[in-house]
Amino acid sequence: MTRKSTLASLVVAVVLSLFLTACKDTKTLQENEQLKAQIADLQKQNGEMGNNLETVTAARDALTQENASLKAQIKALKPRGAKKKSSTRKRRKG
Repeated sequence: MTRKSTLASLVVAVVLSLFLTACKDTKTLQENEQLKAQIADLQKQNGEMGNNLETVTAARDALTQENASLKAQIKALKPRGAKKKSSTRKRRKG
């Protein structure tokens, strides 16, 4: 009787361990699929960010050129010889 119960316990343990392993594999597969989906989404977002970065960089470069042009125009329009004289105030003793 002892051999049968020991053998039955061993069989039950093996079956349970196989069942738990199968469950873990299923969970692992589900997690892997979720992670793959997240990676695909992150790669898509990364591509979009790269495109946005290129657009913003091009806009910044255009604004820098426009700023330099406007500064040159301002400098050309300023009269060169006319400077304001500083007014000197005399203090009066009262």
